[in-house]
Amino acid sequence: MTREILIAPSILAADFARLGEEITAIDATGADWIHCDVMDGHFVPNISFGADVIKAIRPVTKKVFDVHLMIAPVDPYLDAFAKAGADVITVHAEAGPHLDRSLQAIRALGKKAGVSLCPATPESAIEYVLDRLDLVLVMTVNPGFGGQSFLESQLEKIARIRSMIGERPIRLEVDGGVTRDNAAAVAAAGADTLVAGSAVFRGRNSADYAANIAAIRVAAEAGRVPKPQDSSVRPMRAGEGVRIR
Repeated sequence: MTREILIAPSILAADFARLGEEITAIDATGADWIHCDVMDGHFVPNISFGADVIKAIRPVTKKVFDVHLMIAPVDPYLDAFAKAGADVITVHAEAGPHLDRSLQAIRALGKKAGVSLCPATPESAIEYVLDRLDLVLVMTVNPGFGGQSFLESQLEKIARIRSMIGERPIRLEVDGGVTRDNAAAVAAAGADTLVAGSAVFRGRNSADYAANIAAIRVAAEAGRVPKPQDSSVRPMRAGEGVRIR
């Protein structure tokens, strides 16, 4: 299943003193989703923000809030993030002993369920929960800090997960060091949803954000162009499909 490329800027790289304005800017300049990286200083070595911040910024945009919980334990906080306005809630496979239960809980709250894998975690960790998923997030850096370099070792994992997903309606997202320079390789491996932080918010004005988002999107779409010998797949033409908001 070929799905439209979505760009999900990570507000972790935004100016927190102007967070509402920053979200308004990326909303107006091409962001498809708003990616919210929640860090607890325990599961990962940094602290970002919690459910109260997400609740405060929810009225600023109608775009999908893609909430990535880098916290452990995670189950006690799912309800709070759902009530705060998350649309997609992604938990780490490494963050708790009962991943299947966590995913069931997310869906019971009426939200889309995602699972994230750290670079050292094999794709086999999600084999038995695929049918509970709406999204798989592959970390292409070690989680906890923004601005890290992309780990090319994860491209093969992305491709293997794409094969595992098959025709299931599951988005394959990549987060960590994504730029216009590697977006083509990421998309060629099978990703359809790209998280970018520093690569979007570089420049600090809406014109720059628009150019940065567009450049990542163009590169990703170019990466999906089928090779000549692959006659079974063609790139999506303008106007095809429905963008998920």
